[in-house]
Amino acid sequence: MRTVHWNKIARLDYFDNIDYLLRDWSEKEAQEFIDAVDETEFILIQGNVEFQNTDMPEIKRCVICKQITLFYRIIDKKNIELLRFWNNYQHANKLNL
Repeated sequence: MRTVHWNKIARLDYFDNIDYLLRDWSEKEAQEFIDAVDETEFILIQGNVEFQNTDMPEIKRCVICKQITLFYRIIDKKNIELLRFWNNYQHANKLNL
């Protein structure tokens, strides 16, 4: 099993997405997002699956939902760092990892 660490930006992105969903959509959509993140985090902890590679070494990505992609990096065999919950409708040139 591995440990998942959330960096500050990933935590801010996560809560910003929840706030947006609660403000502009509904509690149901917010809960679906939370559940999808929890499920993905569980998969990462188990270490059975690695998601899609990116152009950046050691950084992978996973689609949480159509609108949000999680970027993370593998620190070592036992540790993963969540980097960003990126809104796919934003310009990719603004993505700082």
